[in-house]
Amino acid sequence: MGQWQTKDQLTDLLCSLVEYPSITGSNAEIAIMEYLYYILEDCNYYKKHPEHLNLYPLEDGRQLLTALVKKDSKKDTIVLIAHADVVGVEDYGSYENLAFYPKELTQELHKNIDDLPRGASKDLLTGDWLFGRGTMDMKAGLTIHLSLLEKAMEGQFDGNLLLVAVPDEEVNSEGMLAALPALSEIKDKHELTYKAAFNGEPMFSKYPGDPAYYLYTGSIGKTLPGFLCYGKETHAGEPFSGLNANLMVSYLAQEMELNEAFIEQVNDERTPPPSSLMQRDLKFEYSVQTPQAAVAMYNVLYMKQTIDELNEKLLNAAQRARAKIINHYHHQASFYLKGTQTSTYSPDIRIFTYEQLYKEAVKRYGEKEVARRQNRLIYQRDQGDRDFSTTLVQSLASLCKDISPMIVLFYSPPFYPAVSSHHDPMIQEIAKVAMDYAKQQYNVDLEEVEYFPGLSDLSFIGPVSAKSPIDDLLKQMPLQGNGFELPTKVMETLAMPIINIGPVGRDPHQWTERLELTYSFEHLPKILTKTIDYFFEM
Repeated sequence: MGQWQTKDQLTDLLCSLVEYPSITGSNAEIAIMEYLYYILEDCNYYKKHPEHLNLYPLEDGRQLLTALVKKDSKKDTIVLIAHADVVGVEDYGSYENLAFYPKELTQELHKNIDDLPRGASKDLLTGDWLFGRGTMDMKAGLTIHLSLLEKAMEGQFDGNLLLVAVPDEEVNSEGMLAALPALSEIKDKHELTYKAAFNGEPMFSKYPGDPAYYLYTGSIGKTLPGFLCYGKETHAGEPFSGLNANLMVSYLAQEMELNEAFIEQVNDERTPPPSSLMQRDLKFEYSVQTPQAAVAMYNVLYMKQTIDELNEKLLNAAQRARAKIINHYHHQASFYLKGTQTSTYSPDIRIFTYEQLYKEAVKRYGEKEVARRQNRLIYQRDQGDRDFSTTLVQSLASLCKDISPMIVLFYSPPFYPAVSSHHDPMIQEIAKVAMDYAKQQYNVDLEEVEYFPGLSDLSFIGPVSAKSPIDDLLKQMPLQGNGFELPTKVMETLAMPIINIGPVGRDPHQWTERLELTYSFEHLPKILTKTIDYFFEM
């Protein structure tokens, strides 16, 4: 019996991982990778094969970990994907100091059970749920992958396992993007054949109180479209001599927020409608000048839609907003202007994609001058991806301000391609093995869902499900090639079948985040072991 096989052992391992407060971007996000390296380095297998255990640096000093267990001269390899970062804990309120101590937090919640929502208190009373940040998303999945790795070290499987533990999944997936060249290097060095990638993200409920159990054969896609609204500045005492960018962005919000036109349905699965993730003007000091520019960015999820189809919906929303903005301006002006008075300003609004605006700027100033201005901004950059994307678009808009007001559609990272192995015969067969075993052994009805709804790093390693090439989006992304690079060629080279079979939890990214222990740490490891055994026998 190993050290990571029983329910109690796995619970203790999970708690040791959760105690690292590995919030994305924190020092603990580095420390947890070093801890993983430390506990694996102490295993007999890695004492004999230290070259199979490695830390790879990201450009910003963070690290990802790879741990290969190779079975003799076998080539067939399953890649296990897990992330070790978590979101922040400000939402825990008075329990914030216990957020990374699951056993203590769970015990404290028993004393204050009235603080919990009804569903969480019901789970707590069963005695089979563990609360805390990262217990569900996704240190439980990482814990189970370590358990599988230990079985591989003991010779359980007739093939190879390669664990890839990454940082930054919760923000930009820079860890997974950095893992792609590492995977390519390991593949060549050890002459491996990557047959499939298994992720251990937890099951997501389809609705509050959903009792179903799921596995996933794909992962949903995410885009982050932005609209730069570039108006006409004026003195607040002469409001009809210009067009306030805040007015423009407010009408875009009405057209975009929860817009049913963006809901995509594939069989019984549906994407949520768009939600605004950022909206503000770009005026950084107070004055009585109206804001010239404002920006809004929206979370838009997709499955099989093409980028062209998404762009058409986004541009249609901008066109509807345009008509309402102009109507609003003239309608309000009619109340202010009297008699024969007229306004010397009559707004018209042009709508561009980023690519169109870039070409317009090049036509006016030449490609060298536009490149010089953008390179200068890149050299001076002190902003994150979203803000710097906006800065690049605003710079082009200012070059073409004589044709303002304008609304410019662009995209910012992160971008998660929609991926699916739903129609892959091998994935269908091993999914059936997992579902049959869960039913026979534990009377659990595992249901296959094509798209994991919570976003995952499988997006960068699985088969793309949309018909349009990823480049259709990247050419509307100002940051691509300007400090950000989605490595599409490496992604295409490494693309492999994918499946996500993970633990049961509830309330990800909430202070009531929790993990169910019996299925997750007793049943699931055996389901996965059976599935992997079958996989290598196929």
